[in-house]
Amino acid sequence: MTGVTMTGPTTGGSDTATGTDTEQGTGTDSETGVPTSTSTTTTGTTGMTETSGTSMPSSESDGTTGAKFDVGGDTETTGTTGAPVDVCKATDDDMGGVGDCTMEAPPDAFEPDVQWSWTGPGLEKESLVTPLVANLTDDNGDGEIDLCDTPDVIVMVTQFPNDGHIYVLDGATGTQHFMIPVALTWSINPAIGDIDNDGLPEIVAATGPGFGGPSAAIAFEHDGTVKWQNNTGITHSQGGAITLADLDNDGDVEISMDKLIIDHNGQTVVTLPENGFAENFTTVAADLNGDGDLEIVIGANAYHHDGSVYYQNPNLERGFAQVANLDGDPEPEIMVNSGSGLTLLEHTGAIKYQNQKPGGGSSWFRPGTVHDFDGDKVSEVATSASNSYVMFEGDLTVNWLAPVQDASGWAAGTAFDFDGNGVAEAMYADETNLYVFDGNGQPLLNVPRSARTLAEYPVVADVDNDGSAEIVVVSDAGFGGNQTAPTVQVIRDIEDRWIQPRRIWNQHTYHVTNVREDGKIPQFEEPWWQSLNTFRTNSQIEGGEICIPPQ
Repeated sequence: MTGVTMTGPTTGGSDTATGTDTEQGTGTDSETGVPTSTSTTTTGTTGMTETSGTSMPSSESDGTTGAKFDVGGDTETTGTTGAPVDVCKATDDDMGGVGDCTMEAPPDAFEPDVQWSWTGPGLEKESLVTPLVANLTDDNGDGEIDLCDTPDVIVMVTQFPNDGHIYVLDGATGTQHFMIPVALTWSINPAIGDIDNDGLPEIVAATGPGFGGPSAAIAFEHDGTVKWQNNTGITHSQGGAITLADLDNDGDVEISMDKLIIDHNGQTVVTLPENGFAENFTTVAADLNGDGDLEIVIGANAYHHDGSVYYQNPNLERGFAQVANLDGDPEPEIMVNSGSGLTLLEHTGAIKYQNQKPGGGSSWFRPGTVHDFDGDKVSEVATSASNSYVMFEGDLTVNWLAPVQDASGWAAGTAFDFDGNGVAEAMYADETNLYVFDGNGQPLLNVPRSARTLAEYPVVADVDNDGSAEIVVVSDAGFGGNQTAPTVQVIRDIEDRWIQPRRIWNQHTYHVTNVREDGKIPQFEEPWWQSLNTFRTNSQIEGGEICIPPQ
């Protein structure tokens, strides 16, 4: 397996990867007229041929033992109502595409391989923010951009500390579709979603210096054309992330960028009263009080959609907020990760516990992830504390602790149940490696990377529309200035046996119910803590809630 080191037992087939196929692409994107220059390396099993960006996933067996899922052409499948289901389209009912509930991965199906890697052109090779996944291109040539096209991987790339640029890559091969030539803030995570209800997703990013700012929001159409630019600058010491949500349920999407709230036309709606905002800001939109509309959570503070204060905790330290149900009551809690430790707030803002350090360690100012990591059907939390990655219950009981190397930055993690056995594997990308941990905290694999670690993390999505999960991780040159890994790496199971996730990851505070698979932002967002109860993790399609039940 090229670039992948197995660090735990496996029961899958033997490693049959034999080499790499390096494709150099130069030319001009037909939609934007932007010159392209890429280096894409595709690896795989013996006899595997390179897949073009316009091919469709196959529902036929390819000789492997893994299940294959037809997600690309059968529009006559019927659900429980007997009505035709168009698998190319998303609906509000399923929040995405549909899969077969009976599909399961073989037991212990975990033999990872680097599917492809991509290195940015020229000197622009570093990515310090979370990669995103969405459908931005018409790959099958039917005149529509929908779930039957190959998803795209969207990355912010820079020659640190110069301006950044967004690159859009084909999810199946890593081939560059286009680059957006506008200079962007390389330390602020973009977001993707259909902000104007035209049926196509837009990209919202920021312009300005990476560290310090001021940075202003800018929106692009799906093809990279500038849509609008907001002129209100936000000062930040490090970076941040943009959040999309319909805060007031009026059918129009709002954009949150630290204390600034912008409408879908780029006009400033309100500036929140600053009180303990995070240095590396992220915002979460959640209906904390059950009144139907969404509050804006930034660290230990929350605001109504009109900018009025819902609660403030002026004496609490700045930090990242995660929203989930972390105790026995039906209401959500807000966990704030700060340098002094972890603080849990009730949905009212009342402090449940403060500055706790489960497992010891230091430097808790890092985004967390929420999932069921032990199969007890109760969600736990995983987060980093400098040189350890810790998984613990909502009451701070530590289940396991794994050593990592991340004293320098604020990297985050994610999780996914790759084999569908009810126990999610945890993932963390530190300064030198991407790790995947099993239910006991033992590493299943590590993939070399290099990073300063800002607030980026690996993501899991079906990036090539083959019915199986892939992991996407980015790299930069690290503090030594010597980049030892490609800008982007996509890791798959060598036989594509992993369970199918959704085909989208649209923002840093992703939690599934915040976006439909086609990029539509819901007018009325389902409270995720009442259903999936996950945060910064993706959901399964087959074997999960988003699938067609057996007849």
